[in-house]
Amino acid sequence: MMKFGVSVFLTIISLCQLALGSQVTFVLGAQDRECYYVFNNKPGSNIGYYFAVQSGGSFDVDYQIKAPNGKIIVKENKQRQGDWVFNADQNGEYEFCFSNGMSTFAEKVVDFEIKLEDDDFRAALPNAPSQQVATDEIHRTINSLEEKLQTLTRDYQYYKTRNNRNQSTVKSTESRIFYFSIFDVLLMCGMAGFQVAVVQLFFKGSRKQLV
Repeated sequence: MMKFGVSVFLTIISLCQLALGSQVTFVLGAQDRECYYVFNNKPGSNIGYYFAVQSGGSFDVDYQIKAPNGKIIVKENKQRQGDWVFNADQNGEYEFCFSNGMSTFAEKVVDFEIKLEDDDFRAALPNAPSQQVATDEIHRTINSLEEKLQTLTRDYQYYKTRNNRNQSTVKSTESRIFYFSIFDVLLMCGMAGFQVAVVQLFFKGSRKQLV
């Protein structure tokens, strides 16, 4: 029974690792294009992906997903974030590409995660050879853990993206205020110098008339 419990625990840990998938954060320069790949060797598996633009410009990118046979599965422009799952019905390498072609100088920071869901693995629970075990309850527990983990991950990603975008907006606003203040000071100094010059010309003209 102890071995069975340890096996179930290891299965749950492995399932949690599977749910996390592969996550990267990368910088997408102006006019740049970045591509990532995932290999699928089981037709019919589900591939989930999530991305969110954390900072830069209007927080949007163009992206497309291409199947191993070259067919474009998804192609969208000026998207801030996405969280979708599609059925990978072919063996081979799936391509995920992001483009920042609409920006001439602004670079973007993008969070990207790929999750390859394996239903066969999810159903593979260890068997207890001589013990009467409620496997249905174990299935429900694992499914509940997976759902809670996914909810926690989505909430974390949402708050992280919102925090980064708010920080980027604050920095942009501070920069605009700073340059506006400099412009305002220069304008006031220019107006003061112009008024002094006008007053001097006025008094010079008055003296010439008196003479």
